[in-house]
Amino acid sequence: MTDIAYIGPGIMGRPMALNLIAGGHNVFVYARRPEAAEPLVKAGATACDSPAEAARHAEIIFSCVSDTPDVEEVLLGQDGVIHGAKPGSVVVDMSTISPSATRTFATQLATRDIHMLDAPVSGGEQGAIAGTLSIMVGGDAADLARVRPLLDLLGKNIVHVGDHGAGQTAKACNQIVVAQTIVGVAEALQLAKNAGVDPARVREALLGGFAYSRILDVHGQRMLEENFKPGFKAKLHAKDLRIALEEGRAQGLSMESSAAAAGYIFRVAEELDGELDHSAVIKLMQDVGD
Repeated sequence: MTDIAYIGPGIMGRPMALNLIAGGHNVFVYARRPEAAEPLVKAGATACDSPAEAARHAEIIFSCVSDTPDVEEVLLGQDGVIHGAKPGSVVVDMSTISPSATRTFATQLATRDIHMLDAPVSGGEQGAIAGTLSIMVGGDAADLARVRPLLDLLGKNIVHVGDHGAGQTAKACNQIVVAQTIVGVAEALQLAKNAGVDPARVREALLGGFAYSRILDVHGQRMLEENFKPGFKAKLHAKDLRIALEEGRAQGLSMESSAAAAGYIFRVAEELDGELDHSAVIKLMQDVGD
């Protein structure tokens, strides 16, 4: 049994924290909105008033919040983890944020002998609920070995990518591939519809061939049903893509195809509703094609 702090029980964080509780661990939870922590408290977690307080009780501290400034605040802010965590504890940040900022955070935490892993995830809400996430880890191999039994409760594909920031770089790569694929699926299904061909039958045919992807399977079905309840909010994918494009350009890459796909996700977030699932990208094509 491990004493764990969990900071950020949102769409992804809540089911991950519940899986840690179900695994028999003591969880101390902090949420900016107290009602977000209620399902965890009902499951046996202890609510805390700040990240520092949650960290004070724990040897492993998980965080899963929206953006780079949010991570900086919960880790290094006035009531942040750095002011409560014990020397030798490990922070596992499962947010999707800037790789360069992650390296800075890890360096600052290390001044207090607090270790850090960046461990962003892919798999959406359903993967978080099922404990089947893909987890991309940056940081020290010894720290990963220490927390791997906990990560095994959350994911099925846990890869040590490299040093601090490498997990976040892998997640940026993931978000590029997802964006380009989801836009391609939307265009393909809309092409079928405009040509007078049943897009559901087209999807069925493509699933049996080289065009198969989880996005065609899961998000293609969402598009057919026009079910845009968020598994992953468009505004969060837009944020991730801005990070990916910034990282690519810093490396001298033009990122033209990624920027084109990102443009659709940005439009969903800005012109439609950032709370919608990113599969709502097909609505932009419907507006043109219908």
